[in-house]
Amino acid sequence: MIVDTLRFATAGSVDDGKSTLVGRLLHDSKSVLADQLEAVEAASQRRGQEAPDLALLTDGLRAEREQGITIDVAYRYFATPKRRFILADTPGHVQYTRNMVTGASTADLAVVLVDARNGVVEQTRRHAAVAALLRVPHVVLAVNKMDLVDYAEPVFAAIAEEFTAYAASLGIPEITIIPVSALAGDNIVKPSANMDWYGGPTVLEHLETVSVVADPSDDVARFPVQYVIRPQTAEHPDYRGYAGQIASGVLRVGDAVTVLPSGRTSTIEAIDALGQAVDVAWAPQSVTVRLADDIDISRGDLITPTDAVPSVTQDIEATVCHVADRPLKAGDRVLLTHTTRTVKAVVKNIPSRLTLDDLSDHPAPGELVANDIGRVVVRTAEPLALDAYADSRRTGSFLLIDPADGTTLAAGMTRPSDG
Repeated sequence: MIVDTLRFATAGSVDDGKSTLVGRLLHDSKSVLADQLEAVEAASQRRGQEAPDLALLTDGLRAEREQGITIDVAYRYFATPKRRFILADTPGHVQYTRNMVTGASTADLAVVLVDARNGVVEQTRRHAAVAALLRVPHVVLAVNKMDLVDYAEPVFAAIAEEFTAYAASLGIPEITIIPVSALAGDNIVKPSANMDWYGGPTVLEHLETVSVVADPSDDVARFPVQYVIRPQTAEHPDYRGYAGQIASGVLRVGDAVTVLPSGRTSTIEAIDALGQAVDVAWAPQSVTVRLADDIDISRGDLITPTDAVPSVTQDIEATVCHVADRPLKAGDRVLLTHTTRTVKAVVKNIPSRLTLDDLSDHPAPGELVANDIGRVVVRTAEPLALDAYADSRRTGSFLLIDPADGTTLAAGMTRPSDG
């Protein structure tokens, strides 16, 4: 019986074997269709390879296959009897850091690869830092190509010690380190006979058993209004409901709530889920909420418990990853999208740019260019209800958008000072 879904992202430096690992994971877990495998075998033979190149299962773009590298984020869906999986396979090149941010932003777990011959390198630290910034709860370091270092335990132990120390400095809450050979299949799905000194889980075993089912009641309730339902029919002349997806926490009939940014208060009178009245609903269910009082509410408003209201502000200090090709500069006029609300805004200041190699801040960079991560101060035309990203990845994040053409400029994470 499939019980839940794990969203995870993979990252690694160029030639660390990430695509091969993902291909091996899909192949050995029997998640590859026969015609897909035949296509890979045929492509491998054309390239003069005796065995199927499992990396071709993930490098879907023609440019990727021709160059033997991963360029875009590729989403793969597969399942085992224990769990469903949504995999975001992200590029390893430094110029595609923004792609890793895209893939890891919703991930419960990140798999970072290193080549056992090279150990922890600049890109390893960069990928770990991105995972820490995005608050990915679980990080796996897969020490690949152990077959090329004679499956030596001391090599693995040295890499594990160095990465553990660095990850601790980033504040990553949980780290699992697994020695593997993606090419040979060691410790990907089946335990390796070549590394009897390792007693931990295989990659798939860890993916199947890591705990990702959080108790919604542990989080404060947040309900962004997506749509106001007013049928105004003879059968329901006074019906007024607020539809959307619960971003976090639990909503119950009878809860005292506050609507932001207006600050008006009311009580939840009814909750409809899938056309049925329910007494309780939780994230990430899509529901319609009805309140006891007739309040002016529109798309983009946030319904929250009265005893746990987030700050409402027009001045937002955040960490952003700049994803557009054109630079972001102080004075730029943008649109800011937060949950279901979009408002006009201006970039007031860019205090610093973060160097992921050593996590140092470079003050007053003047601008942020593609793949840069830095601090920004944004002033919005209308007040927004924001949580700190550390408290809520959903209601603590936002996008900056070019008002001229709708291009996404940056993905933002509000800093604790905003909460």
